[in-house]
Amino acid sequence: MKHVQFRVHMQLWTTQACVRCSLLRPDTAQRSRLADIRDNLIARIAEAEREGWLGEVEGLQVSLAGAQDKLAQLDAEATRRSNTVSLGMPALGQIALGRRETKESSPTAD
Repeated sequence: MKHVQFRVHMQLWTTQACVRCSLLRPDTAQRSRLADIRDNLIARIAEAEREGWLGEVEGLQVSLAGAQDKLAQLDAEATRRSNTVSLGMPALGQIALGRRETKESSPTAD
């Protein structure tokens, strides 16, 4: 039983460490997981406050701030991507025609 508790504790610790890391760039596909982590942190903060675990509250609040920051990064990235303008790429045929027209329309030195 201790082994299972240790694994669960390590999973939570690892998740909090990743959420707190300012160098971590979250994957947009993991947004729902990150929202679940945020919701869980809010519930754990409420429990810690109820039980009077002030040190735990402080640590969880740091993790919550990190999770909220990561979610804000993902939202900003989604907004940035939705505001991009596609300039399009000319087809190879258009490029070749454009060059031919330029050669034909340029005066020859006869």
